[in-house]
Amino acid sequence: MSYHRPDNLEGALDILAATGARILAGGTDIYPALNGQKLRGVVLDITAIPEISGISENGSGRRIGATTTWAEVAKADLPAGFGALQEAARVIGSRQVQNAGSVGGNLCNASPAADGVPPLLVLDADVEISAKDGVRRVALRDFITGVRQVDLQPQEIVTGLHIAKDNAAGVAAFEKFGAREYLVISISMVAVRIEMSGGLIRNAAISVGSASPVARRLERLEHAMKGREINTLESWRGDVGAELAKVLEPISDIRADADFRLQASEELVMRALSRAILVANG
Repeated sequence: MSYHRPDNLEGALDILAATGARILAGGTDIYPALNGQKLRGVVLDITAIPEISGISENGSGRRIGATTTWAEVAKADLPAGFGALQEAARVIGSRQVQNAGSVGGNLCNASPAADGVPPLLVLDADVEISAKDGVRRVALRDFITGVRQVDLQPQEIVTGLHIAKDNAAGVAAFEKFGAREYLVISISMVAVRIEMSGGLIRNAAISVGSASPVARRLERLEHAMKGREINTLESWRGDVGAELAKVLEPISDIRADADFRLQASEELVMRALSRAILVANG
């Protein structure tokens, strides 16, 4: 194995262009997939590059560096609109995984059960992608194209995520369901973000993961919720179930069958909406 750990992005991009190296961040996905075998080939460790780590703020919003760990996200001082992301950060894997696993790695792994994706979808996050010839951005909803598939070229590195200020308005909540509370792959998980005004829903964003090849936003339901009174929440259940049946493509596997995933997703959406409304009402 040839191992490289540059301390700047330019150097990392040079190595990647010259060698086609395998990119390593926290390693919490790569190492388990090796099944006890050694990591071979050219490895590019990007964890020593300061410009792609940490959370920063400017006038237009916030940037989360790709190698920012889930533990760092969980303890960051962020607005209530990031609540779903921070709740997810606290239940991803174990404490050891949270200390090592990176936000960018979770996205690039592109697992249907990646807990970080639905919370970032309700924030309408953009993925920052760097190469020697420049930087581009792509919406997260377009970045993950399928199971273990992303819009990333061989000489590109995901270097950050951008969340516009307006996209983090309101309050957010995250719900996850699995066979146990911790150290579990989700059967379903849901993130919601709502903005309220005068007891009415002004805007809503709802995303469901682990029940489709990629996490999905429930856009028709979001639109239908605008202007609704919050005290009629339980009456929305039928609309939630109908939209999930249209949008999701759940599979049956050892963890749950497709029908159960739909039922679980419906309940999680209702719970997440209820908690978000409760927080919004103080």
